[in-house]
Amino acid sequence: MALRFPSRPTLLAVCCSLSLGAHGADALVLDATSIDAQTTKAAKGASPDVFAGGQVARGGQMGVLGNQDNMDVPFTLTSYTSKLIEDQQAEDVGDVLLNDPSVRQSFGFGNQAQVLVIRGLPLSSDDISYNGLYGVLPRQIISTDAVERVEVFKGPNAFINGVSPTGTGLGGSVNLVPKRAGDEPIRRYTQDISTDGRVGEHLDIGQRFGEDNRFGARVNLAQREGDTAVDDESQRTKLFTLGLDYRGDNFRLSGDFGYQKQRINGLRNSVRFGTITRIPRAPDASHNYGQDWTYSQTEDTFGMLRGEWDLNEDWTAYVAGGAKHTRENGVYGTPVLTDSNTGAATISGSKIPHDEDNATFMTGINGNLQTGPVSHQISVGASSIWTEQRNAYEFYLPTGTTNIYNTGPLAKPTAVNFAAGDMSDPGITGKTRNRSLAVSDTLGFFDDTLLVTAGLRRQQLLVQNYAYESTTGVGGSRTSMYDEAITTPVYGIVYKPVESVSLFANRIEGLAAGPTASGQVVNVGEAFPPGRTKQVEAGIKLDKQSWGATLAAFRIERPTDGYTQSFATAGGGSVDVYVRDGKQVNRGVELSVFGEPVEGLRLMAGGTRLQSELEDTRGGLNDGNHAVGVPTFQLNATVDWDVPGLNGLALNARALRTGGQYADPANTLSLPTWNRFDAGARYTFKVERKAVTLRMNVENITDKNYWASANGGYLTQGEPRLVKFSGTVDF
Repeated sequence: MALRFPSRPTLLAVCCSLSLGAHGADALVLDATSIDAQTTKAAKGASPDVFAGGQVARGGQMGVLGNQDNMDVPFTLTSYTSKLIEDQQAEDVGDVLLNDPSVRQSFGFGNQAQVLVIRGLPLSSDDISYNGLYGVLPRQIISTDAVERVEVFKGPNAFINGVSPTGTGLGGSVNLVPKRAGDEPIRRYTQDISTDGRVGEHLDIGQRFGEDNRFGARVNLAQREGDTAVDDESQRTKLFTLGLDYRGDNFRLSGDFGYQKQRINGLRNSVRFGTITRIPRAPDASHNYGQDWTYSQTEDTFGMLRGEWDLNEDWTAYVAGGAKHTRENGVYGTPVLTDSNTGAATISGSKIPHDEDNATFMTGINGNLQTGPVSHQISVGASSIWTEQRNAYEFYLPTGTTNIYNTGPLAKPTAVNFAAGDMSDPGITGKTRNRSLAVSDTLGFFDDTLLVTAGLRRQQLLVQNYAYESTTGVGGSRTSMYDEAITTPVYGIVYKPVESVSLFANRIEGLAAGPTASGQVVNVGEAFPPGRTKQVEAGIKLDKQSWGATLAAFRIERPTDGYTQSFATAGGGSVDVYVRDGKQVNRGVELSVFGEPVEGLRLMAGGTRLQSELEDTRGGLNDGNHAVGVPTFQLNATVDWDVPGLNGLALNARALRTGGQYADPANTLSLPTWNRFDAGARYTFKVERKAVTLRMNVENITDKNYWASANGGYLTQGEPRLVKFSGTVDF
């Protein structure tokens, strides 16, 4: 599927014509009663308000519980707004979450997929939800050009959202809220460019129309193309989204449809370990140790519909559904280190096409009732997701050696080492069907100053794995299947001694599909039941109107994938058996502060202190060791300041500090602490009564060379210095 974007003159012409059409219409004047009624209708399905400064919201979408204010729930959630996205020129979800002290980033295994590490546990981009629905968003890198809010839920969330499609997100989840047409029309065009020559355009148009502004439409059209800050690496991105909605007296309907295509050439991937005894120093920040014949391309078409009915003043029913088709292809080459001192490495190539089709559905009802002095907030919800993956691969023999410090070109490998599947039409390798039913009640005592939440979600996981098709196209047979049902409870309590303070505690679980025994083991093909991840958390929240804060302590216990163990037989021999055993325990304390405590001074700051431990490892060899890829601490501080006396001028700065982390279970390989500093400025003024904003942001000002993450047991390097400029005009 190809999408042709208009040229820049055409975009501007379209903008001008839409603007003239909008301003040429007669103004509609509503009386006071109509405005109040329409405001009530809009507020029914609206997201929570924002703190002063507009960067962070007071709550967000919490799955089956619906939109919630943070002060009323026993969980931790941070919601970042589109204002923050625009002010920082955050191009993807990972850019936004650099502001969160609980989150760090890495790449996927051998590709450019963004993996978010929340409370020390990974969340893949496949498991980010869209307006509460899993399985809808594009893969790998998700653009923020059409996103209104990025919401981060901290901790396991099997009850809140159900099981994620690939089973990650056991330390937290991310939900994206799409842009909607507001009561005020928007006509916004942004042109951006980076110091390495990557140029982008973004057109954002939205308006409400019809009687009482019941109908709304929001269109976002964006593209970027050019070199990245990494040497000899280039990126091309195209995005189109359409958001439609209707606001009736007791009914709301919305639809979101999109297309995203991304291609990255000359990949600088993660670095794998070979025979090394220590972690080598990081190469120059902009150095590319990949090869020019590598690339990654993803193409996603996606959409969803959601309807809400107000049955009466207290009860609302909803239904939503969505689907996505992904076509992904790439040629990859990941360096494998062989010498810690010299940086010598081997590199071989692979080509891996991947197709994916997802369909997802949810429905439910939320309401309030009173039984004597006790109030009840009741939620009942059902959800289902169906996924089908098609894969094939070719792995090639190496064509030579390389070096991560002094990398030369290697010939593109062509000699196939091993392969499977039809490369032009991959066959089915996996099918998943997750279904669940959830119910909860939040009981309010003493005028809702004490809130007690209890709930259950019954989840059924049907997972089927298939052998790769042969290279001649013969279909692969099913190699394993399990169909398991499991119940995950949630308990929580909130106590508000005064209006601005909430004390909270929760016990909540996460759930992921169990592993399947593979390799040379006697129980090959055995599918293990889903694994529970358990969290206990307690803390305090403040809402001082202009600013807020959260302090929480937590303990997360997650089962590991297991290992192969030898057992003696009666005849004196031995057999290898795959054993599901072992667990990882993460303990932490987390602090976040956000808002505008002083007029003109916006702050986002905080830190996380983490301690991880492995238990019940194979033979007890690594018992008590730190888990791989879990930093000992994470500190963030972001300041955004309106310069006094210079109306429209604002300066901003951000500091990130991340503690050391281990790269192997034996704790013999470790990454040092690293720091990163960013800064920026923006100036807003008017030209012929049209608002214009000019921005400049510098990321990694010092061009620091550092390994950012050891998540997954491989190295992800931090991004080099990048200077971004943009100009936005509202017309």
